[in-house]
Amino acid sequence: MVRSSHIAAAALLAAFLGGCGGAAPLTFDLAALPAAGRPIAAGRSIVVSEPVSIQPFEADRIIVRENGGALSFLGGGQWADRLPRLIQTRLIQSLENSGRLRSVSRPGDKVVADYQLISEIRAFDVQSGTGEAVVDLSLKLVADGTGKVAAARIFTARVPVSKIDAGSGARALDQALTVVLADVVRWVNSGR
Repeated sequence: MVRSSHIAAAALLAAFLGGCGGAAPLTFDLAALPAAGRPIAAGRSIVVSEPVSIQPFEADRIIVRENGGALSFLGGGQWADRLPRLIQTRLIQSLENSGRLRSVSRPGDKVVADYQLISEIRAFDVQSGTGEAVVDLSLKLVADGTGKVAAARIFTARVPVSKIDAGSGARALDQALTVVLADVVRWVNSGR
């Protein structure tokens, strides 16, 4: 009798503790630009480094910037990977999909490149005060071998957020990144 009451108590405790964790957060992805039409032969190759950022952007969490600048994580959602790696992947795919470069790779691919694309995530968050998703990336195109900065530019996009929740925030951030990716691809392909 004592044994069955211990088993029942253990089962109740396990059920209670299992319910305390809450539902698993939804996982959201970011999209690359779709493939352009017919590829255009070009002679340049680019290595795309993983963006650097402040610590909160290093995670896979969706960030909300409160009035006053405080950063917090938006509950109920997460990115499919660490944000810098996800942005690096979408930059590579978007540049490849443009069909205008000889090759696009990562630093570890051991591909000899003409340029390295270095970036910093300055903002990638939902701003609660303005109700906007903001993507702000700083990019430098550096000549490989010399280290000379051939071009540098800041790319920013703002998209309204219907409400401050994981799904709405992730969709708006994805839309803002699409605007930035289109601008980056035009900029890189223009030779600047």
